[in-house]
Amino acid sequence: MTQLSRSGTDTVGPNSEVVRDWLAEYVYETTRIGAIEQVVDRLDGAIIARVPELADRDMRRDLAASTRAHARVMLSGLASDTFEFVLPSEAHAFARTLARRGYDLRVLLRTYHVGQEAVLEYMTEAVDERRPPADIERAVMLRLFERSTRWVSTSVEELTDTYMEERERVLRAALNRRTETVRALLAGDELDIEQASVRLGYRLAQQHLAFVMWTDEPAGGDGEMSGMLERVAGRLASALGSGRMLTMPSGASGMWAWLGLDDEQRATELAVSGQLERITSELVAPPVWVAFGVPAPQVAGFRRSHHEAVAARQVTERGPVSGEKSDRVTGYRGVEIAYLIGSDDVAMRGLIDRELRALAGRDANAGRLRDTLHAYLKSRRSPEAAAKLLGVHKNTIRYRIQRIEELLGHPIEERGLPLELALTCVATYGTDILP
Repeated sequence: MTQLSRSGTDTVGPNSEVVRDWLAEYVYETTRIGAIEQVVDRLDGAIIARVPELADRDMRRDLAASTRAHARVMLSGLASDTFEFVLPSEAHAFARTLARRGYDLRVLLRTYHVGQEAVLEYMTEAVDERRPPADIERAVMLRLFERSTRWVSTSVEELTDTYMEERERVLRAALNRRTETVRALLAGDELDIEQASVRLGYRLAQQHLAFVMWTDEPAGGDGEMSGMLERVAGRLASALGSGRMLTMPSGASGMWAWLGLDDEQRATELAVSGQLERITSELVAPPVWVAFGVPAPQVAGFRRSHHEAVAARQVTERGPVSGEKSDRVTGYRGVEIAYLIGSDDVAMRGLIDRELRALAGRDANAGRLRDTLHAYLKSRRSPEAAAKLLGVHKNTIRYRIQRIEELLGHPIEERGLPLELALTCVATYGTDILP
């Protein structure tokens, strides 16, 4: 950035031309190099560290959408003489999400006050890095403090109204009671099961199949995404043979759901790896994603199946992006091993590097050999079955297995299980986790 020099006798005010020029150059540089996402990540990290209620995936996503929209609005007007801005729709969506999730208004207020502190800290560092003359630095910081104070004041005033309106609507619909009950159940609190069932309109003394839904992009219009997710959930319930469903918004573009299953045999069938994906994959299309837990009974099952669905979502979002419709449905049983191993990233990468050795390359040949070994291990060491899976001749499989053992430096049987675990992680998370 070009340094501007001033005479020591000049008085530089926050609204002077030289300050506006300095800020205009900063805004141009920031937007030109695409640094907004870095700013958003930093600000959100500072906010979540002091407002832990925002730490779950859907709250973080809504917060990021709001922060990003705020940043664009603020940057666009930073060098302007006037300070008139309209709160972005993403900020209103964030305030509504807080109300729907049952959080106190203080969470919203704390978010904005912490956000202001994080903005000023970030801008202080940004100004220091550019080393403008002392009088310009002082004037820039005064202007930023004034603008950020008015920004927070305006935001809090408008969003408090948005929050209260949504909170009142939620209370009228009894969603807040349901939300609080679900949160208590998931937290393991002691509740009267019959009373909790009445509040939820959903019987807890049964088998439960939990799933979570989310979309590719944050919500736009109010309620539009929620209505679409409700419709998808209804289709899934019908396909899985359940007439009892509990849903709860988890964010502006996310939803938690549970299906009640009376038939234990049906629950057992749905617990088989790959069964849920097979039944529901054709019902889920962009922009929706679905992750299922495993059916389980009673309150403990209600809680466990949900935690498994959340874990399956985590694996899905971490894995390679695919546009295939079938890839939009994930069952926990199919990714359980990858989830458990992937919970320690360093250990997982160590396992892959140690076990796969030369097979951990990123070239096409290494990929073919990994696919062959994975199919061979999943087929109980049968070259014929592996060949059928991969659509090649069985002799091709035998040749590749021989080559694989040469590269590994030992027979496959010596490290069969660790090899299969390492290959499962690569198949689930993609080649980005290769050393």
